[in-house]
Amino acid sequence: MQSKQYGIFSLPVIIGSLGFFVDIYDLLLFNIVRKSSFKELGVMGDAMKDMGENILIWQMIGLTIGGILWGILGDKKGRKSVLFGSILLYSLATIANGFTKNIDQYLWLRFIAGLGLAGELGASITLTSEMLPKEKRGIAASIIATSGVMGTITAYLVYYLSNEDWRLCYFIGGGMGIALLFLRVRVLESSMYDTVKNTNLKMGKFFMLFNKRERFLRYLRAITIGLPVWYVIGILISFSDEFANQFGIRGFDQPKALMLQYVALAFGDLGAGIFSNYIKSRKKTLLIYYGILSFFIFLFFALKGGGNAFNMYLICMGLGFGSGISVLYIMMSAEQFGTNLRATAAISIPNLVRGFLPLILFLFKFLRSGKLFNNNNNYVTAAWISGIIIVAIGFISVLYTRETFGKDLDFVEK
Repeated sequence: MQSKQYGIFSLPVIIGSLGFFVDIYDLLLFNIVRKSSFKELGVMGDAMKDMGENILIWQMIGLTIGGILWGILGDKKGRKSVLFGSILLYSLATIANGFTKNIDQYLWLRFIAGLGLAGELGASITLTSEMLPKEKRGIAASIIATSGVMGTITAYLVYYLSNEDWRLCYFIGGGMGIALLFLRVRVLESSMYDTVKNTNLKMGKFFMLFNKRERFLRYLRAITIGLPVWYVIGILISFSDEFANQFGIRGFDQPKALMLQYVALAFGDLGAGIFSNYIKSRKKTLLIYYGILSFFIFLFFALKGGGNAFNMYLICMGLGFGSGISVLYIMMSAEQFGTNLRATAAISIPNLVRGFLPLILFLFKFLRSGKLFNNNNNYVTAAWISGIIIVAIGFISVLYTRETFGKDLDFVEK
């Protein structure tokens, strides 16, 4: 069987790691260059916050649509085809982003980039999960995750070393994606997929995820498990500068907080993969990391960011480490579904998680509108109430999810 021929440092894992590196560089770059790019494009004051949320919402909508389309393509045409097509689309959109002349162009290019970004990680995890022995899948996913989130650190360094030249940051991101295409030529297709493809089974039928109650609930739980991660990234970290203002903290740098959060996330992802292998349980690992994440969310609000910029950076790093389930739950998604639906599920799930961010933001906006309560700090109150709701949903989803560690993936959905 092909999976026995590949180790955790094999070509599929290495290229998957590089792909996720470029993916995360591009995905989080907007959060780093948001202020400087908006200033050049003439967006100022409160409009900067509102337009930032709006562009982020449209980028996530692109990810949601792309996740479904690339997922179906991954089962119908192969995992390798998704790796090529997705990275080409978001690389070209990212390069075009460097030529943006107005805010409307900015919004549409982030939407198109979102469409492309949707295919990268899920396809890599699906491919490696089918090519590697079952006892090495978790560690391989951790290597991909750890290498990938270093893309945020690189984006942060490029931004500051280029004297905050946001256009150059987009050019570099797109260029790295194009360069990665040449490495992708050497990637082989999964033999497990090739075997099933040559049968009469239905491949990549998205609506099969909804035509059986058990399968639909399995799919829904896989999505909601990841919501707390994007609550942290999309609200607490992306708008950490606004929270710092609300807490009365001065000298706080949001791009630095994002970078530090992703440094910690890299260690969290690595630790989650290794730990789940050690205790032989994905589910128990998720619950432990949920506990860590909940603790730092509590500290974020209870200590009002820690009282100063340094302490707030530390709390953001704690949030990052606790969010280290970001690849583990994607691996579980691949392990829960048969080969004829595996790419559809594993690619669409993380992007539907990202796609839920607009709904989380809408919840956040509604709660801070004062329609349910009225006090002098609606922004902070709305954030922690949103957090309680999202974490509770994720926690319940984990409890009702089946263990997948060591599961044989040579099965199909009927």
